[in-house]
Amino acid sequence: MKILIAADLHWPTINGVAVFSRNLAKGLADRGHEVVVIAPSQRRSGRGGEETDGNYLIRRTMSVPFPLYQNFRISVAPQREVKKIIEEFEPDVVHIQMLLGIGQATMRYAQRYNIPVVTTNHAIPENLLDNIRMLAPVSKQLSYLITEYGARFHKKADFVTMPTQAAIDMLTTGRKDIPDVPIKPVSNGIDLSRFQPTAPSDAIYKKFSIPKDRLIIDYVGRLDSEKHIHVLIDAFNSVLKRTTKPVHLLIVGGGTDAERLENYVYELGIHNNVTFTGRVTDDEIVELHKVGDIFAMPSPAELQCIAALEAMSSGKPVVAVNAGALYELCQTDRNGFLCEKDDDAGIADALLMLVEDDKLRAKFGEESQKIAKTHDMNHTLDQFEEIYQQVIATKTHLLPQRLL
Repeated sequence: MKILIAADLHWPTINGVAVFSRNLAKGLADRGHEVVVIAPSQRRSGRGGEETDGNYLIRRTMSVPFPLYQNFRISVAPQREVKKIIEEFEPDVVHIQMLLGIGQATMRYAQRYNIPVVTTNHAIPENLLDNIRMLAPVSKQLSYLITEYGARFHKKADFVTMPTQAAIDMLTTGRKDIPDVPIKPVSNGIDLSRFQPTAPSDAIYKKFSIPKDRLIIDYVGRLDSEKHIHVLIDAFNSVLKRTTKPVHLLIVGGGTDAERLENYVYELGIHNNVTFTGRVTDDEIVELHKVGDIFAMPSPAELQCIAALEAMSSGKPVVAVNAGALYELCQTDRNGFLCEKDDDAGIADALLMLVEDDKLRAKFGEESQKIAKTHDMNHTLDQFEEIYQQVIATKTHLLPQRLL
């Protein structure tokens, strides 16, 4: 198949959507498909161009910096560029990852040329609104508008997927105008062969000055307001005061909230017990998941959470909030503890139980691995291949006319 992936967020941007779209492109290309990704240019000049990422092609469109996210660029009026890419590539199917500029333009021309469209919804309004504090007074109204906008967009697709059933429920519960297209949960998936419960290298401790003689609580992901990392810092501060065991907090990633969080750690006087790595490479993420003993995810805005899956595959217990779709991964008393949103005291209690009980950590870690095995990337690829074939079959008779 010739598969076109439209990704307003893509490598080297670090976030769940970008990681998934890259994993999908690489995985499909490994299976012999011809894959092209349309994504914003990452050049400072913003100019478009072509590049290869291993086994697939990326066609970059003109872009400008997006101030609300670190190292995130957004395409500017990409209609003409997207039209040209589609006409040159002539894809059998289009898979849209987001409904921003590239996603909108790709939907427009895919419909014009009768190319089947699959869309995946990765985001909820909180992913944007929590980063724009000035919009807080009208966040409820904006959340409604964004949700409605998304629902209308997905109605245009031939097939809609979301990473979890919880994500589908959030979109459809209470709605009278549910999109009249097939909707299916398909996990983002991870490469289980990369994330294993093996010992980390000495080099990773040295590079980031991580202590070896302390139990490590870690967070991996973007450092943006929507992630509520300050809540985890408060919880960790409480754990420090209540345990005699040596503990350390490892915060992996970069984002617009990084400087504020580092300053907050200094204000609390716990900077010697916290490490901020900043942005890291894919290989370093693998090693840093091995370093952690307990994975913590304070974000209430997750439609799945690839970082949690990676930690679980690495054999780690999880402490997370009971919001979004995290309950599908973090299961209380099986592989971790779910806490209420922004409940730093409850998160501290959960972390403390795992800090104090070596056997419980080991037991939960084994269960995390069992859960993670159901999210193998190979299974995700199988499902998308099946979906692509299904939507292609519904429009096969129109394909010869699509470029006339």
